[in-house]
Amino acid sequence: MSSRTNLQRLQALEKEMDAAAADFDFEKAAALRDEIARLKGEADGIVGRAPPGQIGLGTDQPVREPPKNWVKPKKPDFLIGANKKKR
Repeated sequence: MSSRTNLQRLQALEKEMDAAAADFDFEKAAALRDEIARLKGEADGIVGRAPPGQIGLGTDQPVREPPKNWVKPKKPDFLIGANKKKR
C-alpha cells in the first residue's frame, strides 16, 4: 500500500472510531484504536493477552539455577550397607 492509501485508511478508521465512541460502542472504538496503533507502528505499548504460564501465583519468583560447572552428585546406593555383617 502506498503512503497516501495508508493515510486515507487511518483517517477513515479514526472517523469510524469517533463515531463508535459517540454511539457508546466502546469495545468497537477500542478495537479500532488498536488497529490504528498497529498501522502507525505504535502497537508495542498496547497490553495484550499474557503468554501461558505467566499468570497465577508465584510466577514473579525467579527460577533458581545451579552455579556454573556444578555437577549433580550421584545418588547413594542403599544396598551397600545391607551386605555388611553386623558384629
